[in-house]
Amino acid sequence: MNPIRPLLRTSRLRSISSTSTSHIANRIARRTLVTPTDPVRASVSNVVPEHVREDPGELDGGHEVANGAEGGKEMFGFKLNPVETKTGGNAKSTGRPIYLDMQATTPMDPRVLDKMLPLFTEQYGNPHSRTHAYGWEAEAAVDEARQHVANLVGAQEKDIVFTSGATESNNMLIKGIAKFHQGKRKHIITTQTEHKCVLDSCRHLSTQGFDVTYLPVLPNGLISLNDLKAALRPDTSVVSIMAVNNEIGVIQPLKEISETLKAYAKENKCQKALFHTDAAQAVGKIEIDVEAMGIDAMSISGHKIYGPKGVGAAYVRRRPRVRLEPLIHGGGQERGLRSGTVPAPLVVGLGEACRIAKNEMKLDHERVKELSDRLINGITSQVDHIVRNGDVSGYPGCVNLSFAYVEGESLLMALKDIALSSGSACTSASLEPSYVLRALGAAEDMAHSSLRFGIGRFTTEAEIDLVVARIVSVVNRLRDMSPLWEMVQEGIDISKIEWSQ
Repeated sequence: MNPIRPLLRTSRLRSISSTSTSHIANRIARRTLVTPTDPVRASVSNVVPEHVREDPGELDGGHEVANGAEGGKEMFGFKLNPVETKTGGNAKSTGRPIYLDMQATTPMDPRVLDKMLPLFTEQYGNPHSRTHAYGWEAEAAVDEARQHVANLVGAQEKDIVFTSGATESNNMLIKGIAKFHQGKRKHIITTQTEHKCVLDSCRHLSTQGFDVTYLPVLPNGLISLNDLKAALRPDTSVVSIMAVNNEIGVIQPLKEISETLKAYAKENKCQKALFHTDAAQAVGKIEIDVEAMGIDAMSISGHKIYGPKGVGAAYVRRRPRVRLEPLIHGGGQERGLRSGTVPAPLVVGLGEACRIAKNEMKLDHERVKELSDRLINGITSQVDHIVRNGDVSGYPGCVNLSFAYVEGESLLMALKDIALSSGSACTSASLEPSYVLRALGAAEDMAHSSLRFGIGRFTTEAEIDLVVARIVSVVNRLRDMSPLWEMVQEGIDISKIEWSQ
């Protein structure tokens, strides 16, 4: 081995580190953040607005916020980008819809984009190239990102495996664990309200001889720990339960679930079932500590925490080791669990999104809670016969409301100036009512008339106020057109009416 090479690598990396730090510092100085004041939507810009807010991740742990911002035209490093959108018929209006669909995806934080750009244009090496500096600097950037992801969830750096997103992570972990243990244990437990990729993974395994138990949920969306204990068997290999539901925001008791699995294994003197959780909607929004919560495997998504699309991560515990069969074979990257060249720019974006989330989680959560309360109180104080779906103590950024005596499709069509949904984006093409709401016991008409409001880091008070006004106006107008609403106003109990076929 050439003794000069390590010295050259060290020297080169120091030079790269210095250059990168200077480069990023210049970008931070140029790309600033402004307190949001306007309910209009935006696109990325490099302009410096008049009223700026310093990077909260760099100053005082995210507590330094500029005050006194007036009705400016720039917000959070974004520039207004009005476009023409259809609002019904042939009519058009200038301006993009208000975005309240944060469970489907989040806008990329400008600080994340700044961190990613050098990996596209300057530090473009393959992180697996070990023979030159381009590979070394890309590898160093990936390692740094891996550490940020691990820090956010209380894991060790080597426990993190990069993937293309939470769907791949869910498939890899559930199928991989099940197939590795299929010789002696072929039972899987999940819930009826999981994301479609988890349910479909379990259905696929059921066609290969695995026995799958789908736990029901309580009316508030939480599972019953007694039901879980009753479903456990000595041959249960994996239990997969979502941390935060993507449609109703319910937060499952992860630590209690893990303790239930341990207690069952101890009582029955059998191997403990591995605990997997889909945390795509939880990471960066609520506190997650895989060690304290006893999580064995976990799925993470980049674009749900203001990072880039096309990248995610899987937490795979090493001590005690979680063993699984890989879905993708090849060069043996990522501990041999996920072969393929790691996309360094995307991974760096995920890492930066996790770093920002860790620094600003408390501030974000408090602000989202305030906006959530403002939305709920604003609507329910002016409109009756509204049901909030899910546990009221769930994640406040996911609000699911059902509006009685309103036809669901008409409601969505009348709200084209607001970007929201009636359920998961992965199943929005279906006209069927949400299977999550049906699992809660919601009537079909109430499930059809539900709306999911996704509130996030860049949502403004002005946007919430406009949405409240639009919802109240549209619901009242649609009800005035409904014969059922007229009957309710006359005191008729329509649930006791026998309708002719």
